[in-house]
Amino acid sequence: MKIISKQNNSRMCVICGLDNPFGVQAPFYVMEDNSVMTQFSYRAEHQSYPGRVHGGLITAMLDELGFRAYWAIEPEVLAVTTVLETKYRRPVPYGVPLKGRGVIVSASSRFVKSNAELVDMDGNVLAQAEIKYIKLPTEQVTDADYHEEMCYAVPDGRQEL
Repeated sequence: MKIISKQNNSRMCVICGLDNPFGVQAPFYVMEDNSVMTQFSYRAEHQSYPGRVHGGLITAMLDELGFRAYWAIEPEVLAVTTVLETKYRRPVPYGVPLKGRGVIVSASSRFVKSNAELVDMDGNVLAQAEIKYIKLPTEQVTDADYHEEMCYAVPDGRQEL
């Protein structure tokens, strides 16, 4: 599937923050079908049991994918998660490439519902989530300036994922 654009990365987000040495530092791409995808690797610092990624970081990635899919439609809108149901299908390993995808199921003036999944490079589904968000004015979410925090926009030259 072809990439339409790369979304910005933040400074300190645990999933996409490029200045966060403990984070995943994942890039996100808007695809031709308006879904959002990423290719990334967890590291040993993200483990729960040896060889497995912590479930909280798996869910955090799914949450990020879910709302970034809405940013493909309406960039810079902020929202917070109200409901997130994760289904863990297989152990998620660290130190190997993984792919994630988020798609919008429905959206209104106040609410967004999305689905997200993580797969290995063979296409095996590792984890899935159904997520609901409520859109809020920026000042109700953060006092940080959006453009100052989401400041990394350097494309990496990928054409497909």
